[in-house]
Amino acid sequence: MKLKSGIGKCLLVLFSAITITGCSSNQNVGTKANGQANDSKGGSTLVIARLSDAENLDQQFMSTINAASVTHHKIYEGLVQRDENNEIQPMLAESWNQINDKTWEFKLRHDVKFHDGTPFNAEAVKKTFDRLLDPKVASPRAVVFKMVKEVKVVDEYTVQFILSEPFSPLLSILANHEGGIISPKTIDKYGKNIIQEPNGTGPFKFKSWSPGQDIILVKNEDYWGKKPKIDKVDFKVVPEDSTRISMIETGEAQIAEPLPIAVMNQVESSSAMEVYRSEGYGTEYIGFNVTKKPFNDVRVRKAIAHAVEMDSIIKGVFNNVGKKANSAMGSKVFGYDEQLKAYNYNLKEAKKLLTEAGYPNGFDATILTMDSKERVNLAEVIQSQLKGIGINLKVQVMEYGSFVEKVNKGQSEMFIISWRNATGDADYNQYNLFHSDSRGAAGNTFFYSNPKVDDLINAGRKEKDEAKRKEIYAKAQEIEMDDSPYIPVRVIENVAAISKNVKGFSISPSGYLEINDVTIK
Repeated sequence: MKLKSGIGKCLLVLFSAITITGCSSNQNVGTKANGQANDSKGGSTLVIARLSDAENLDQQFMSTINAASVTHHKIYEGLVQRDENNEIQPMLAESWNQINDKTWEFKLRHDVKFHDGTPFNAEAVKKTFDRLLDPKVASPRAVVFKMVKEVKVVDEYTVQFILSEPFSPLLSILANHEGGIISPKTIDKYGKNIIQEPNGTGPFKFKSWSPGQDIILVKNEDYWGKKPKIDKVDFKVVPEDSTRISMIETGEAQIAEPLPIAVMNQVESSSAMEVYRSEGYGTEYIGFNVTKKPFNDVRVRKAIAHAVEMDSIIKGVFNNVGKKANSAMGSKVFGYDEQLKAYNYNLKEAKKLLTEAGYPNGFDATILTMDSKERVNLAEVIQSQLKGIGINLKVQVMEYGSFVEKVNKGQSEMFIISWRNATGDADYNQYNLFHSDSRGAAGNTFFYSNPKVDDLINAGRKEKDEAKRKEIYAKAQEIEMDDSPYIPVRVIENVAAISKNVKGFSISPSGYLEINDVTIK
């Protein structure tokens, strides 16, 4: 089977990697024998070897958690944040009050400055959200805040969000990276293109970005809150899985993510590093572009769903890392429906549906995937399984940024992707992935549209009662499963390799890398 050969290839690469000494380190970084990195001034540097580069450093234009992990709670901060228990806590706002169904008021901190020295105040909050919602700026993330009618300055440190309609999960959205506050000077200077100078209030300042190579941040010595324990962080792009792991062994990096499942045993047996694991909010799934033939026929989509044997995939491809999903929503997300039934493996039913759709002998199609070992292995297994119903599937592997761009533009038929719910609330999943207004870069890369689903999602946004919200989202998920714009694969587990000299690192359920408390022995 393709399943076994894919894993065999991973192990062969791993065996070869034993002889690799690792890629060269940054010229400004030296390494000690114990794995601690020091810059030329003697301060500690955290090197994170990552599979892919950020596609953007402007959080109002980001479409991935991969990019947001570089800026969220590092360069940029929001009015509120989530703690380790998923509870909303103050951040740049000291307190807040929902005055009525459509008005939320926030009292802001008085002791905060942006990295360029500009004072943080209500005007800065207003300017940030005015930019986000400006049609001329055309931010793909504006759809997340489309219910915001006006951001009103009450006084220097009081701001109100006036909504066009009730929106219960407002705080959960404000805690996400889209809610990060930008320096007004930066907005005035660069307008739409602030990628040249990301400027927020966070514990790290932007230093440099060499696309395809690395992004470097340095400690904000004037930070208003608890300062980071490290002086610099280098997000280094290292596409080769084996090289990322060897960099931990040699001390050239302290964190490698994502960690390929095929090499977890090597990391676990190493004296230099260990495996970090935590369950995330997100899921991995197989998507269909429902506007492209033959995937515009729900019978074809259902046939493929019945032809994919997911239990063997979870065991063989993912080695049981991350549990089998029954939804596009992670099991820890508010609004998740544990009673939802995914399609069972049934080749007879799959062939029957294909015949009814007019494809008794199958057809040719292409599945897109990013260039990660697990995703490629998954694509190859799906390719093998779909031969059983006559579908000849071509696997197209792309660099991450190019893959995201192509899927966002609808230049796909089938694709393998994940959605890392950033807020822990069903609305972020439902609105972005399934609402008609979110088709394209906003998240609905299925280009799916169902008025009943839209109405349910809209109702869930307005409903205050949590029990009623759960009922609404259960109905929406049931319709979505019946329409089959996607096939759920697994609930994502955050996995990384970390040096045993590193303490205080974590990955939030949303998928953000949390480094502010990191120390390096």
